[in-house]
Amino acid sequence: MHRRPNQVLPTVMHPTKCCTVNNFSTYEVPHVHPQHTTVVNNQMYQHKHYFPQSQSMVDSVSHQHFNCGQGPGPGGPGATGPMGPMGGPMGPFGPGR
Repeated sequence: MHRRPNQVLPTVMHPTKCCTVNNFSTYEVPHVHPQHTTVVNNQMYQHKHYFPQSQSMVDSVSHQHFNCGQGPGPGGPGATGPMGPMGGPMGPFGPGR
């Protein structure tokens, strides 16, 4: 069976995402002053950003029910009414119990 290809829609172009990477170097410079020492306490805050991603999946199921009426001619299931798989009468939603 030959199938027609899916229709291809025009491409959607998004703006370029620009990223910058900064590299830092640390240098130690000792300072000695006669009769005086300066101590500098520096605090560094490291902000760490996370970008978690989740994924989900949906399974779609469809059902179709058909009312086919009485069965075929004489001697068939329609002669005495529809019969269920256990030999009993069929109700509107399946075999009677």
